[in-house]
Amino acid sequence: MLVSRGQRLFARRWLGKAYFHHSHSVHKKVSKTFKLADIGEGITECEVLKWNVKTPAKVDHFDLLCEVQSDKASVEITSPYHGTVTELLVKEGEIAKVGQGLCKIEVEEEDAATEGATESSPKTPSPVLQSHPLADNPKQPDSQSSPHKPARRPHPLDPNQPPKPTAPGSALPTDFDPEIEAKTLATPAVRHFAREKGIPRLSQLYPGSGKRGRIEKSDVEAWLSKSKTSEVPTKPQVEDNDLTIELGRTRWAMWKAMEQSLKIPHFGYSTTLDLTNLHNLLPVMNAHIPKEYNPSKPSTHLPAVSPYSVLPATMQNASVESDPTTHYEKLTYLPLLVKALARAMQEWPLFRASIAPRSENDTAAKPNLVIRPHADIAIALSTPTGLYTPTIQRADTLSAYELMGALRRFSALGRTIPHGLTPKEMPKKGATITVSNVGAIGKGEFASPLLVPGGGVAIVAIGRAKWVRRVEDGEKRLEVGVSWSADHRVVEGAEMAAFTETWRKWVEEPGLWAAGGR
Repeated sequence: MLVSRGQRLFARRWLGKAYFHHSHSVHKKVSKTFKLADIGEGITECEVLKWNVKTPAKVDHFDLLCEVQSDKASVEITSPYHGTVTELLVKEGEIAKVGQGLCKIEVEEEDAATEGATESSPKTPSPVLQSHPLADNPKQPDSQSSPHKPARRPHPLDPNQPPKPTAPGSALPTDFDPEIEAKTLATPAVRHFAREKGIPRLSQLYPGSGKRGRIEKSDVEAWLSKSKTSEVPTKPQVEDNDLTIELGRTRWAMWKAMEQSLKIPHFGYSTTLDLTNLHNLLPVMNAHIPKEYNPSKPSTHLPAVSPYSVLPATMQNASVESDPTTHYEKLTYLPLLVKALARAMQEWPLFRASIAPRSENDTAAKPNLVIRPHADIAIALSTPTGLYTPTIQRADTLSAYELMGALRRFSALGRTIPHGLTPKEMPKKGATITVSNVGAIGKGEFASPLLVPGGGVAIVAIGRAKWVRRVEDGEKRLEVGVSWSADHRVVEGAEMAAFTETWRKWVEEPGLWAAGGR
């Protein structure tokens, strides 16, 4: 390195000079472990569905970090810090316990202010004197000055081009005779055609039909047709190996719930309900679906007499805002059956009751029943990620149109991956009766549903409705089979049968709904 005399003098003065500094604060970076907080009462672990950040990623307060799913709902978790995510401690699909670290975030913190004068040490590194580029590298290598030339690609018709590897299991012979290969004659076009057809060496076709045994295109085509007829098709060998997979979070929760259901003594009861009158009522109800559930396109012409004539003209033709997930074009039997069930539950406080949870240390005390003022009904919902039971709260206060909208919303939220059900649709207290509409999928008429702890006092499975001809008068009626399972610790068999008859009254006599309002 060439250093001038002036540069050496400058370096000496810089080294011998004393400096004073006055520092107010020092920022240092600290790594914080962000832990999974308690996202709901009774939740001890969650599955990390998706990370919205990749390391290293800068995040601010309340930026979305990840999405987790518990037994009840999926929750989005945001960042409590302003800093950089340096490490993800839990991968997507893994289970994280409450209090376990999810990720590490590097944040800046301020130290206490330090003041004082310090003399610079003569051993402070001197400034680097940059030399001229030509002095350091007087000669550039030729490899850096000249660009790299790519290898020449052979022409497709070049006879010296190496043959393409043949597919495994081909019927071509593997022997090679150099004498025959040397005597084989063919034009470049014929060689290219043979390689395209999977023939690497034309010596297999020697001698050809051309002059002096030259291989012609017709020889290649004849050899191909002959090989196709001589080949015997063989089925591919498929390995029959077992595949071991781990249960997903939802099915693992169902596993544990079904094991707990064995502790409940079940009582079963089955019967049929006549839906003929409800069937005759459906066309009238479908013709008067409210606009918030079946919105129509706004008309450009106002009616001659409008119930909204007292309002301004802009408000008379305004469309009704509603949730698109609740829209439908016609009612089904399920919301009508749920409406009749809610009416029956209002007459039976026992079926509006749930068993109060007991602590582990208080198992000897008598259990209590909590009777609710309204009918809370859960709907068994099969989704791509598993089985869930969202709850229709206060079902007795809702109309059949509102119940249908709630069912449509449950179905729309369940079809998303991951599901969009929140604690609003799946409250912790659950329901007192669960409805499983298995008849919408299969042709079964009856089933044997199971109760789980915390799932209420009874569950009913609704089968496929069908037209039957009664023996006594020969009239065709639309009937559906219903199968009950009740908690026999709380519900007696006679009470289950009598409650079903109350439900039958509201189903088979829908005219009673007009007398009872909603």
